[in-house]
Amino acid sequence: MDGSQHNGRKKISGNVILLTVLIGFCILAIIEIAYGQAQIRMERERLALQEANNQAVQELREEWDGLKGEPEGGAESAKRTGGEQSGGTVTEVEKMLLNTRSESDADAADAPSAISENSSEDEGDYAMQIVFMGDSILDNNREQAGVASLIGDACNARVYNMAIGGTTAAVPYDEPRGFDDWESLGLMGIVNAIVGNIDASLFDGYQAGEILKSCDFYKTDYFIIEYGINDCMSGKIPQSKYMADGTVADIADIATYAGALESATTLLRSHFPDAKIIIVSPHYCQFFEDDKYMGDSYSLNYGYGTLVEFFRVSAYVADQHREDDVMFFNAMDETGIDAYTAEEYLEDGIHLSEQGRRLYAECLSRRIRADFYPEE
Repeated sequence: MDGSQHNGRKKISGNVILLTVLIGFCILAIIEIAYGQAQIRMERERLALQEANNQAVQELREEWDGLKGEPEGGAESAKRTGGEQSGGTVTEVEKMLLNTRSESDADAADAPSAISENSSEDEGDYAMQIVFMGDSILDNNREQAGVASLIGDACNARVYNMAIGGTTAAVPYDEPRGFDDWESLGLMGIVNAIVGNIDASLFDGYQAGEILKSCDFYKTDYFIIEYGINDCMSGKIPQSKYMADGTVADIADIATYAGALESATTLLRSHFPDAKIIIVSPHYCQFFEDDKYMGDSYSLNYGYGTLVEFFRVSAYVADQHREDDVMFFNAMDETGIDAYTAEEYLEDGIHLSEQGRRLYAECLSRRIRADFYPEE
């Protein structure tokens, strides 16, 4: 009787162990299945977002083609609209942009009179010449670890970095647009100074001012145009004069992000037909206020759309000129900077860290080299 009970207990114990092992395997299988489903869901969401972006660009193209024949009008409406958005007070975003510009001004005043990002001023044995126009994404670091310098090294290029922190592509509605009283230091100011429409002395004290005096722009192989984050964050600059509700705003084209990109591209193409232009989209950003997370490129709207919507506009303008040696670099998707990698590649949610600058430069350099050396 005792032996039988003992054997029974051993059998039960063995069954319990076997059942425990089977349950463990089941749990592992469930975890693996759940993880796989999560990965599939994330990939589907990424593909859906990419498809939505492509569809939005297509819809914007069709809408613009249908409306761009409308009269342009003046800037009075833009003043009213901008006033409503800003509320007549200095916002945290405006403070941030002003601080960025002030820091850039101080850096420019203290910096040596460098002609280019390359350490040597001799002609050198460069394969190409690249002129950069942009905001603090390109202006923040002008040393060897800066985006322009890294691209110059990777492409064996003589580079001229005309970026000025805190600037926008568009001319804000409250700044004069007449050539005689021009004030804007952004994209349209840089381009108008290059082609001789405005007095280049406006840029004295900036690296751009030194470059305007020394660079032979006719030797340029690539003009790089990188703007959009400040245009979006200002809350005063529309994506275009064609509003989301179907109306056409009574504002000048260059007071909008799309209009400024379009005008700058047209001016550069007409004066430098042998050069190519690369329009660089805004990259992924996260926005904070007093260390409080406010949203990212896909969710936060400062008044005229999210940063992703500004990205789509830059893609549209580049696509309109793709037959005119105008290229597009999709920094939003192709750099690998996203919600999962932002902590590594972004310093403050917006500006690139050292790792971010290297990644950004590597991706853009690859695009330039592929175009310049198509046989490789």
